[in-house]
Amino acid sequence: MDKTLEYYNQNAKQFTSTTQTLEFSQTQDKFLNYLKSDAKILDFGCGAGRDTKYFLEHEYDVDASDGSIEMVKAASKLTGLDVKLLLFEDLNEKDMYDGIWACSSILHCKKEQLIIVFQKMADALKENGIVYTSFKYGNDSCERNGRYFTDFTSESFHDFMLKIPFALVEEWQSSDIRPGRENEKWLNLILRKK
Repeated sequence: MDKTLEYYNQNAKQFTSTTQTLEFSQTQDKFLNYLKSDAKILDFGCGAGRDTKYFLEHEYDVDASDGSIEMVKAASKLTGLDVKLLLFEDLNEKDMYDGIWACSSILHCKKEQLIIVFQKMADALKENGIVYTSFKYGNDSCERNGRYFTDFTSESFHDFMLKIPFALVEEWQSSDIRPGRENEKWLNLILRKK
């Protein structure tokens, strides 16, 4: 994980320029449709702050966190929020959020760590709380281009779900929205706390 954080700290400018302005409202709205208008949301691994900004613009109560100091700075600047520097496994809130948005973020955890992180997310959610998360589509768990990734297929995630306190609400596959990366596939998941 440290190497992954180092990657984001070193490549923050480039990452910010390629992600902050991407149009992602279809997925953001799908998540918001499961929440009430006064919902409290955690953008967990918020990166450069694109999604936090969108949720704030739609008048949700939002907390945002990231493990990379440079991403925290970029997201704070974009959103005006005091974004928290927080590693995934250090989330310790209880019954606080209606929804957790973990877009392309917790995929940097190894599977055994992911089990702990999903438990932490469940603890931080209120009863029947909702999670949106996404993983690269595949069966690899390895380091690629300086970052660690855990990938899932639909089948492998269904198996993994036996280890976490969530029920599957919705899943779909999508293509990467970044220019030149349309061939990369994603597994998108909406989960409900059991």
